[in-house]
Amino acid sequence: MNKAVPPGCSRYAALDKRLIEAVRGVHVLGAVAWPASAERRFLENLARGREVLPKIEYARRDLSAQRAELEAIAAAADPAHPLGDYIVRSARSWAVAASMLEAIGSRAVTALSIELYGRPGDPLPGSSRTNLDAAKYFLQIAEELGDGLAADEIDYCLSAQTMRDDIQCEVDAFFGAGIVKVEIDPDLTAKAAAGATRIRLRPATCYSGYDRSQLLAHEVFVHTLTAINGRAQPVLKSLSRASPRATATQEGLAVFAEVMSGSIDIARLKRISLRILAIERALAGADFIEVFRFFRGHGQGDADSFHSTQRVFRGVPLDGGAAFAKDNVYLAGLLTVHTFFRWAFKRGRLDLLRNLFAGKFALEDVIRLAPCFADGSLGAPVHVPPWVQAAHGLAGKLAFSLFANKIRMGKIGQWDPA
Repeated sequence: MNKAVPPGCSRYAALDKRLIEAVRGVHVLGAVAWPASAERRFLENLARGREVLPKIEYARRDLSAQRAELEAIAAAADPAHPLGDYIVRSARSWAVAASMLEAIGSRAVTALSIELYGRPGDPLPGSSRTNLDAAKYFLQIAEELGDGLAADEIDYCLSAQTMRDDIQCEVDAFFGAGIVKVEIDPDLTAKAAAGATRIRLRPATCYSGYDRSQLLAHEVFVHTLTAINGRAQPVLKSLSRASPRATATQEGLAVFAEVMSGSIDIARLKRISLRILAIERALAGADFIEVFRFFRGHGQGDADSFHSTQRVFRGVPLDGGAAFAKDNVYLAGLLTVHTFFRWAFKRGRLDLLRNLFAGKFALEDVIRLAPCFADGSLGAPVHVPPWVQAAHGLAGKLAFSLFANKIRMGKIGQWDPA
């Protein structure tokens, strides 16, 4: 699967190798993750009628050597060359992440996470509306439809073990046997997490049919797929691991995959929207208990409300005025990726859409690096998701979307009662 480095690219391959080594120990989500015991203690206290702030301790690290190396890599790359520009922007993004991890547990994490992931009040590309406006809209729609997350009907319940076996069969059929292992991780707080060689599932969880289809579309056919494709790149092997600046695109692409494959439901959009609103509340001064009540007040059960709240407070103090902004990217990323797909389709650039899966890119990367795909210094994706393989179906959905978005709902009155 590995290809030889094309002539003239050795310099950038060497810098990219240095970049991979420099960030090897910089694991943002791992560093801010909470132990499973924190949930157990909180829910036990809650059952006794007590709402007690969790006590979370983080291991701070000195990453000054890594930051210095990342700055040296950025300084050595030529930003006038597309490959050099990618290395400069990626190295500096990782340097911000390293600074954030050095500040873990303090309020300084808030500003650094916002620098990486944005904030709810940021405007959406091509619109005067903000991510916060979008979250409020989707929440209103979900609740007008009578969706209560705790009361969601589940057509059937799959255990973690059943889900593991099922997903393993799907993964083996798509990537080949023995390429990716699906396993249950007792320390995982999210329902699932995916990398190039491993997909982890949370135990003691009831998985629904929508969970299964979302996991395949989001984790397997985006996060794992782009990691495997990134490893196959001849020059930029760092594309197997998303730089922090690519997080919005990667998560937005993963949620967009749920939409295009018919895997998303209104409850999922509600969860994403509630997290954005919760970040805004935390930034405005709400503490962990107040945000927990906010989620529970919108229909989530105690355990789900805890999971959602801890996502907002990862790596920061719990007494209000601070937040970890990563969950801001899901809805903003979805809407931005959707706009990008429409833009590329309208201009006949379906090549950009396929190239987006050749590694863990930010959207601007596939445009700036287009000459590198043309000259072979970047390889086309080895794998693309099933819904992208069906090019005619993808084109049909995008064509419909382009026209339907021109229809203004405010000018349709014949269906409204007098």
